[in-house]
Amino acid sequence: MKILNLNDYSGKLYYVGGVVRDFLLGVESKDVDFVYEGIIEGTNEFGTICADGHDIAMTRCEEYPRPGHLPVITKLGCSLKEDAQRRDFTINALYKGVNDGEILDFFGGLEDLKNKKLRVLHDRSFIDDPTRIIRGLKFAMRFGFELDEHTKALQDEYLANVNYDMCYKRIKQELMDTLTSPEAFKRFIEQGIYKLVTLELRHPELVSGSQEMLKRVQHDKMGWLVYAGILCDLSRLDLTREEQKVVADYGNPQTDLEIYHAFEGAPREAVVLHGILKDERGARRYLDVLQNIKLEITGDDLKALGIPPSPRYGEIFDRVLEQKFQNPSMTKEDELLAVRAIIL
Repeated sequence: MKILNLNDYSGKLYYVGGVVRDFLLGVESKDVDFVYEGIIEGTNEFGTICADGHDIAMTRCEEYPRPGHLPVITKLGCSLKEDAQRRDFTINALYKGVNDGEILDFFGGLEDLKNKKLRVLHDRSFIDDPTRIIRGLKFAMRFGFELDEHTKALQDEYLANVNYDMCYKRIKQELMDTLTSPEAFKRFIEQGIYKLVTLELRHPELVSGSQEMLKRVQHDKMGWLVYAGILCDLSRLDLTREEQKVVADYGNPQTDLEIYHAFEGAPREAVVLHGILKDERGARRYLDVLQNIKLEITGDDLKALGIPPSPRYGEIFDRVLEQKFQNPSMTKEDELLAVRAIIL
């Protein structure tokens, strides 16, 4: 098997997209993407090959058989300018030579970087791929950029008449990357971007009064679902079983014991969402106190006290838990004393 390295392709090899943008902005880039102008033998069906642990993609042209769905490749090995035409914004359509460091800009991306503008490359951009609207918000939040006037008009035009026959797997991924702060969520509402998911808002007014609760999940993997769950019906999104737990209905538990059993094993994001939508007091009580309280006694301890295994174990544990909720400093010896009192 041939061992590939980047030097094999350096003549026509370019950095592309975010890594070039971030280099010019002087910020660290998370991903490094390479594109090769021309044909590489032995690539996969997407025109990609691996060298030195990096994926190298051949330049390609794409078209969208159905608006809002995945594109298909129509040509491999095209020119860099043709490759650039399929990208989302001009600031992401920049190329930098791996060998000479030359920056290639076919659509005014350098000027847009200078002016802090987000501009699409053609008028059908959002029709072809509505996820670009959410990506625009993501880049605006990340870099402090704004849509240029024409791009904003194209976005408003699309959001006024959304085509809901689209790839929601891609929409979901962009929501995960974008809904990470109250400010992003505010713009998501104000600009009408929520219409990509739902026509009717549920409780947008709750966001401004829920800042402290939202901070609890700002670094959580499923924190985006708290924002989305406040906002709208998520039936269009293909949620995983774990994600479904976040937006599930946990009823209306009132007592400490009810709250404990309702949220024991639930994701933290679910508790926060419940606190924002239904009962902030109960959610705070669970997150700050109840979730940290665990019994040290086990079924073996009850058996040693002469109590045969039965559903009564659960009742005993609950009664001891209620005592420990009031006195979290209880030791295992204290718990056993409480059990003896209960069985007597």
